[in-house]
Amino acid sequence: MSRFIKKHSQKVGLTPGSLVHIGKKRSEKIKVSLIDYNEKEITEKKLKSIKESFPFKDKPTVTWINIDGVHDTDVIADIGKHFAIHPLVLEDILNTDQRPKIEDFDKYIFIVLKMLSYNENKKEIESEQISLILGSNFVISFQEREGDVFEYIRERLRKSKGRIRKMGSDYLAYSLIDAIIDHYFIILEKMGERIEIMEDEVLSNPNTQTTEVLHDMKKEMLFLRKSVWPLRELLSSLQRNESALISESTSIYLRDVYDHTIQIIDTIESYRDMTSGLVDLYLSSISNRMNEVMKVLTIIATIFIPMTFIAGIYGMNFEYMPELGLWWGYFAVWTVMLILGISMLFYFRKKKWL
Repeated sequence: MSRFIKKHSQKVGLTPGSLVHIGKKRSEKIKVSLIDYNEKEITEKKLKSIKESFPFKDKPTVTWINIDGVHDTDVIADIGKHFAIHPLVLEDILNTDQRPKIEDFDKYIFIVLKMLSYNENKKEIESEQISLILGSNFVISFQEREGDVFEYIRERLRKSKGRIRKMGSDYLAYSLIDAIIDHYFIILEKMGERIEIMEDEVLSNPNTQTTEVLHDMKKEMLFLRKSVWPLRELLSSLQRNESALISESTSIYLRDVYDHTIQIIDTIESYRDMTSGLVDLYLSSISNRMNEVMKVLTIIATIFIPMTFIAGIYGMNFEYMPELGLWWGYFAVWTVMLILGISMLFYFRKKKWL
């Protein structure tokens, strides 16, 4: 559960705009990379300091500044000061438990999304907050850690594939959002495979471990819904936005991303229903197994009831019981009990109770 809940207590009592990192504590140094390009040329470099990116702010080219790590508040403060970013936006960047959202500040647009990945070893979804600052000729992306789903965008920029080098910063921001949302389909494929495996297990071999897995899956589906559902409103606002930062040509592509988001939301809702159905199926399977056990025990008890009755009669301590003096009495009682037992077994089988 600690993957989904982050502590906010350290911010209690502080003034709005206070720069406090909320999220997983990290000690590694923040890494800054920069790609500056236009249709004809491109510059890509790793920066030793965020201050090396400041001269690119006023260039006519498009600049993408990517920051891996938001735990260093001094670096975030320097960015905010140079790019004139509102303190509340900087506060939201440092708070990695934000809900996906969009805020328009005229000179720039602030966007928050969740980048999801699937850990094959742990069989769980891992989440990372991505914050984007879209300016007139730049995009600044903030990530919690190194590693992302943007590598094929970098390749497109390097090789000038498609229209990305011909378009502005708004198209670059669209490409980053599209990469994040497209990666959700991979997550949903993994979840779909897990649901299919659990269906077979629930039907064939339900056990106590099954309940734990189903419980974890329900939590992950709720987390997925929480991460994706706000994107509907975010993209709707983004494509209806009348800001000069977003061109009409880019709005068309944003509508396509919006359609993908609706498809993802529908799939998540279907998977949530299927996961809830698996819980009901598990309970039914356990109940059916219990009924089978009770049926077998009941049949055994029913067979032995008449035998117990006969044994009880001849176990009484009356002085005069004629059958006790007969030499064949013992064998006669055994014969009667065996005939009763076999007859009842045939009867149960005829009724298809066995």
